[in-house]
Amino acid sequence: MQVDVAGVEKEAQPGASCQEVLFDVLSKKQRKSLAACKVDGEIKDLSASLPEGAKRIEPVYVESEEGTELLRHSAAHVMAEAVQKLFPDAKVTIGPSIENGFYYDFDYKRPFTPEDLEAIEAEMLRSVGADVPFTREEVSSDEARRLFQSMGEDYKVELIDDLGVDRVSLYRHGGFVDLCRGPHLPRTGLIKAFKLLNVAGAYWRGDEHKPQLQRIYGTAWPSPKEQAAYLHRLEEARRRDHRKLGTQLDLFSFHEEAGAGMVFWHPKGALARAILEDFERKEHLRRGYDIVVGPQLLKRELWERSGHYDNYRENMYFTAIDETAYGVKPMNCLAHMLIYKSRVRSYRDLPMRMFELGVVHRHEKSGVLHGLLRVRQFTQDDAHILCTPEQLQDEIIGVVRFVGDVMAVFGFEFEAEVSTRPEKSIGSDEDWERATQALTKALEAMGQPYGVNEGDGAFYGPKIDIVIKDALDRRWQCATVQCDFTLPDRFDLEYVGADGDRHRPVMLHRVILGSLERFFGVLLEHCAGALPVWMAPVQARVLTVTDEHNEYAEKVLRFLEETGIRAEADTRNEKLGYKVREAQLEKIPYMLVVGDKEVQAETVNVRWRDGADPGEMQVAEASNLIWDACEEPFQRGGMSYSFSTRRAPQSS
Repeated sequence: MQVDVAGVEKEAQPGASCQEVLFDVLSKKQRKSLAACKVDGEIKDLSASLPEGAKRIEPVYVESEEGTELLRHSAAHVMAEAVQKLFPDAKVTIGPSIENGFYYDFDYKRPFTPEDLEAIEAEMLRSVGADVPFTREEVSSDEARRLFQSMGEDYKVELIDDLGVDRVSLYRHGGFVDLCRGPHLPRTGLIKAFKLLNVAGAYWRGDEHKPQLQRIYGTAWPSPKEQAAYLHRLEEARRRDHRKLGTQLDLFSFHEEAGAGMVFWHPKGALARAILEDFERKEHLRRGYDIVVGPQLLKRELWERSGHYDNYRENMYFTAIDETAYGVKPMNCLAHMLIYKSRVRSYRDLPMRMFELGVVHRHEKSGVLHGLLRVRQFTQDDAHILCTPEQLQDEIIGVVRFVGDVMAVFGFEFEAEVSTRPEKSIGSDEDWERATQALTKALEAMGQPYGVNEGDGAFYGPKIDIVIKDALDRRWQCATVQCDFTLPDRFDLEYVGADGDRHRPVMLHRVILGSLERFFGVLLEHCAGALPVWMAPVQARVLTVTDEHNEYAEKVLRFLEETGIRAEADTRNEKLGYKVREAQLEKIPYMLVVGDKEVQAETVNVRWRDGADPGEMQVAEASNLIWDACEEPFQRGGMSYSFSTRRAPQSS
């Protein structure tokens, strides 16, 4: 039969191995990095037989995205083999590839130690050096069940039972066998670079009521150079960990005795957060939003009516007051709908944009809590826009542009993806289609590229998720806009149209930064703790050389404060070098040094936190320098520094 083999039309025999067919047209160099093949778009092992009627076969190289995923999955199998060689009593569970690496979960009687990881790595190297082939076989489920029962692998037996199929596939390499769909690399020798990273706890199948396992994480790359670059990024990420920075900069803390996932904001952190909130309020008001505030508790019957009780209650907290059940709000949409419904609305009132910096609570499992990035109480910059169907596209575009403006202020690039209807959802197919079309058409009208994330929408509507990229090239989902035809219907929201009849509005749920806690943590890591000058709790510190300069330092401090700069003076009897290093560690943007020369000339010697030294200048000039640094990001984002407190000093 005629088959397109890597772009070359060739005669191929059905049943021939994919490797054999591809080797006919590939160079020796290409063959060496061949990981798998793609037959009519489906990835298969190289050992797979070419099916009757195949039209196209393509190579999948280890260096490709798909090939790297196979590399990591294969590395997980090699790790499981090594663990069972060294620790025969360890039971294996599952071991998938993940972003940047892989993991495998094990049930073992004692915790794995760093020394164990070194030994496992060494055993993996032996397997890789032996260049052992991966082989696939299909067997009946009964046969596979008997095999794993004889090996004492209870978890594999449970997986087979849950699959509910007649036949399953097994993969073998060396003496190791695993239940796996595949595909895999043709041989272990293609795993050129890998490293085991750490061990973490994990419940079997993510259920805290099931056995706790040990998850060994690793990373694997097509080349040592790529792995070295990744490990460098990991080290840099550890250095930038917002939890360490929060302690170092005295911004926030966590206290287990008070409850997991609850943030305590210290004075400097609370001030930086208040500045961020002020920015948000001003920008929302400037863009036609109204500020509203809703209660923390709402009757359970409202959450039942909205669908949250059926679809989201595992993430909610409930309580009873006067024998009436209440839910602690995990989001603000219900309160905003009730505000809308408090009086008759006309089409002339729309769009109605309600904004709330609302404190919400969500029941996150203790195992996923992570500093500011995953907490149980947080503040969302939440807004709900109620509009006519005709206004919908413009409102979606307005939200996405708002996000773009704000992210430019912080120096973030972003990508968009549309998330579609999940399995667990409410509303008609027609409404979901209308909502999805509204989101995609708005992005297309803007010329904004987007991906599609199938089945990851909210339970009441599809959404656009905005994913930002930080300084370490990591992706974070923060902003979102969700299109909802369903909840306005459930809450019987209406407006009077130009025709005098009652009509149903459409609702957009949206956040710009998302959780303020999460965004603050992402921002801290992005800038390694050096917050933008406009957000820094202390923007400048005046440093004295000796006690003789204290009086002049206080005069400089008063001048800065009168212009609206957040400043303080360090007049301690310490060496100047010590004071400078301390200010740099605290990430204070500007240090203004005063000594004999500066007192005589009524100047300051300016130093930046990054070590640069602009030198001596007039105090007013230094003040202008600081204010210009505050305003520059807003000019980049096409905004004015609208919440500025810049003012002319009363003294000089």
